[in-house]
Amino acid sequence: MIHLKTLPELKLMRESAQLVSRTLGLLAKEIKPGVTTNHLDRLGGEFIRDNGGEPAFLGMYGFPKNLCISPNAEVVHGIPNDTPLVEGDVLSVDCGVYMNGFYGDHAYSFEVGEVAPETKKLLKITKESLYKGIEQCVRGKRIGDISYAIQEYCEKHGYGVVRELVGHGLGRKMHEDPQVPNYGRKGSGKVIKDGIVLAIEPMINMGTEKVKFHSDGWTVTTLDMKPSAHFEHDVCVIGGKPVLLSTYKFIYESLGIVSDEEDPFTMDF
Repeated sequence: MIHLKTLPELKLMRESAQLVSRTLGLLAKEIKPGVTTNHLDRLGGEFIRDNGGEPAFLGMYGFPKNLCISPNAEVVHGIPNDTPLVEGDVLSVDCGVYMNGFYGDHAYSFEVGEVAPETKKLLKITKESLYKGIEQCVRGKRIGDISYAIQEYCEKHGYGVVRELVGHGLGRKMHEDPQVPNYGRKGSGKVIKDGIVLAIEPMINMGTEKVKFHSDGWTVTTLDMKPSAHFEHDVCVIGGKPVLLSTYKFIYESLGIVSDEEDPFTMDF
């Protein structure tokens, strides 16, 4: 069952999502060669707690850390450790917050120092595909329209679209209906209505779409060990149109990036 949210509930969800956004902005300043993902995990967990939230991933389904941090060929669910980052790494940081009775959950893939041009392109196309999907999050359309838009854009550029892992509804639970695959057919799936909240999250591989699930029960890598990228936003529908609850503006402020990509999906409410 899809739980449609009221405007007061959406305001509370925006607070949860924005704490995730601020956490990612803090971490953006710290991601550099020589830093460990355990260090990032500690910083993120402390910041979330200091600002009135709880790290949502810690203990969820038994996950042992505050954040999912996945370098290079790790697609998602990477467990932070003491291995230092190196120049040229790509690092997906997926963060969840529980606050005000609601979850926030979104992700960004960071460049560590100078990355290879082909890696930079993978990140660019994957993030662009996220907004292609958000554009389809309109009242009266269907989940498959989001899925198709992401798949078509990424496969056009020769990338593999992961099948086994999908986006999802979000609210009082981290994972609610509906599932939001990054592949699919136009006009298929559940109808999008006002009040829906979706975590849309393209997981896109430089090579094959096939992945490997590892024996630790969490880590997922690309089968060919080529890099993967992961971007995620929390999106609701108000007045028939997509509205972002999360933002990358804190990341961009930390990194000195100027962007207007979120402008079409920003609304005061």
